[in-house]
Amino acid sequence: MTTGIHHAKLSRRAALAAAGTLGALGLTVASGVASNAAPGTKAPKPTLAFRPDGRFKVVQFNDTQDDEQTDRRTIELMDKTLDAEQPDFVVINGDVINGDCHTELDVKQALNHVVQPMESRKIPWAITFGNHDEDSVSRTGMTEARMLQFLQTYEFNVNGDSTDGLTGTSNSLLLVQSAKTKAPAFGLWLIDTGRYAPDTIDGQDFQGYPDWDWVRMDQVTWYRNVSIATEQKYGRKIPSLMWGHIALHEHRNMWFASLDSRTDADHGRALTKHGIVGERNEDECPGPINSGLFSAFLERGDVKGYFVGHDHVNTYVGNYYGVQLGYAPGTGFGAYGLSGAERNRLRGARVFELDENHPDVYADTRLVFAKDLGIDLTANDQPIVPQPLNPAQL
Repeated sequence: MTTGIHHAKLSRRAALAAAGTLGALGLTVASGVASNAAPGTKAPKPTLAFRPDGRFKVVQFNDTQDDEQTDRRTIELMDKTLDAEQPDFVVINGDVINGDCHTELDVKQALNHVVQPMESRKIPWAITFGNHDEDSVSRTGMTEARMLQFLQTYEFNVNGDSTDGLTGTSNSLLLVQSAKTKAPAFGLWLIDTGRYAPDTIDGQDFQGYPDWDWVRMDQVTWYRNVSIATEQKYGRKIPSLMWGHIALHEHRNMWFASLDSRTDADHGRALTKHGIVGERNEDECPGPINSGLFSAFLERGDVKGYFVGHDHVNTYVGNYYGVQLGYAPGTGFGAYGLSGAERNRLRGARVFELDENHPDVYADTRLVFAKDLGIDLTANDQPIVPQPLNPAQL
């Protein structure tokens, strides 16, 4: 895997990429670690770093999901969250924009609005893609690949390039360097969960099933191979978190502590068994096929949590057999929320606290809500005038 540089000026992003984002070096197999990664799989070098006190904070925004007339409160929520939390990294976890854009410029302006809060504060950031980001492609020509290329022109973007032959756009592992050594202390996985299920497989359609996409087996294999290669390179498994837009089937299994039964009593058992906190205001919307990604988490043992969005009014998190499964609420005020006057009650973000002095490094996660930041929650739309781009990006 290699990372290219898409602009001539050697920006922070380009410098990080040149330093080895997603692996510029070959493997060094550590003593005692089995050499079972796929041939040629390379491990990344750190692109981010823990603070001198051993701390590192991540903010997850989800479903900013708007067009070039972004609701002003979406940006206000991002601004106030970043000012209050002072994170070291931010992920916008899918459905960054919606399908209402009509031109290439519209798409770029919509993206620009929601990345400027990080750019203006010089905070490294990345995105994952969701099911809606490419909805306007027939009018705008802006594929995920072209959006990625545009986003990589920003100085503080750290998205990796897409891998040839691998399903999805910009599947990445970003490693965070220890404050004590040059080795990584934590990993941040970003995975593209796709858009929509195919029309048919073997002549059978998906009528009656959810029509979302799922993480494909080559992506599960990619995660497993890079995980193994990283263990080989650094001599130990690197604890990590993963972000993807669409929930796994295991999210729903966890909420009810059951595969088939979905009663209040089932959920009552699950609250204690899996330590669930937070709200579930709509059914989880995974694809029709169970990807097997969670099984790979159990096998590898390095991913400590998998966090999603997609279902805007779910906020819960729990421990499912040693792996946290959770949601961040929808951040974008222009997207659907709760019904009626409560539409915007759950607009917010999720915060992750990492600490090298904590036994698991991953110390805690919590939510930040617009309602606690003095932001207007009126159930209406408050669009802004599209802001101009840097001329070099046009």
